[in-house]
Amino acid sequence: MPRRPSTDPNKAAFDLIQKIIDSGEKNPAAVALGKLGGSKGGKIRAAKLSARRRSEIAKKAAATRWGKKS
Repeated sequence: MPRRPSTDPNKAAFDLIQKIIDSGEKNPAAVALGKLGGSKGGKIRAAKLSARRRSEIAKKAAATRWGKKS
């Protein structure tokens, strides 16, 4: 007997995403854009920030990472 499709929209959405992920097919244009932005984004941002601002960001990140957990 064939399986009945789920009526839960969350389950249906999850199954659809799993099919897309498992297919392994990627849009070549999207891959190219991701590589382009990812390879230079952080370097450009760091170059635009002053040393003082970079230090502030790093201190905030460290405080968040090592801060007290509630």
